Amino acid sequence: MALDRPRALSGIQPTAGSFHLGNYLGAIRQYVALQETHDAFYTVVDLHAITVPQDPAELRANSRLAAAQLLASGLDPDRCTLFIQSHVPEHAQLGWVMNCLTGFGEASRMTQFKDKSAKQGADRATVGLFTYPILQVADILLYQANHVPVGEDQRQHIELTRDLADRFNGRFGETFTVPAPYIVKETGKIYDLQDPTIKMSKSASTPKGIVNLLDEPKVSAKKIKSAVTDLETEIRFDEEKKPGISNLLTIYSTLTGTAIPELERRYEGKGYGALKTELSEILVEWVTPFRERTQEYLADPGTLDKILAKGAEKARAVAAETLALAYDKVGFLPAKP
Repeated sequence: MALDRPRALSGIQPTAGSFHLGNYLGAIRQYVALQETHDAFYTVVDLHAITVPQDPAELRANSRLAAAQLLASGLDPDRCTLFIQSHVPEHAQLGWVMNCLTGFGEASRMTQFKDKSAKQGADRATVGLFTYPILQVADILLYQANHVPVGEDQRQHIELTRDLADRFNGRFGETFTVPAPYIVKETGKIYDLQDPTIKMSKSASTPKGIVNLLDEPKVSAKKIKSAVTDLETEIRFDEEKKPGISNLLTIYSTLTGTAIPELERRYEGKGYGALKTELSEILVEWVTPFRERTQEYLADPGTLDKILAKGAEKARAVAAETLALAYDKVGFLPAKP
């Protein structure tokens, strides 16, 4: 592994089935770019998935599906480490140590737990849901990550990771790298096509408002053409007054690499229909080979499993070393053969 480069770690849940456009433009595109600059570790976080009820067969299928889509997006097993979280038991082992270092009040203040438990009812929320941010801490610290590519909504979790790394280092001696969030602000959020005031997401978006990457391309194109705009005709970026058009411009800019001011000039004097038609064509051109690559990986589960096994082996080589150091610092008696 490349020791002369900073290390990055990020994970993605295997519960969503098809990735959507917000997943790709907001996070996965960053993963692909970070392969070139970082020693990058990416994990499908199936341990986190079971904080809410899962059908076992669906969880297994979705874990493979998530891995296939990550590879189809451009992750290269020769340039990054891709693995399934449960294949590396050190995650759960270090998670327990971090649980014992975290204050109850500290864990209670995690806003994502409040939001998720409110949605499913506090009486149905599991202890795993309550403590999953602490397992996330272990995910990051195991790999001595310098950077963690996340969305803005995960910044609080990175701050918890930094606090616990500092606390452990202060109590037991230097052990963990204190990571920094890696948030690409210029990407921005991708919003619901029918309600551009909310983030595009599986939990909040309506079927017409979300672009699932594994849908038939013509279905996705129709959603772009049906996106909510406004009563004006001018194509300009103004998130407050023109959220729908601003969202389409963000998607266009991010997919093509064209700056938004250039798009504004290009579409000066043209109607919304022209923007929507051309963006839908661009999306189809991008998503068609993505779908084909995903299906190729799913059609050859043996090869996919070999890639994941190799990734888990690489991940464990790093994770085991970190865990052994942490166990020694805590005072655990080493196992002897």
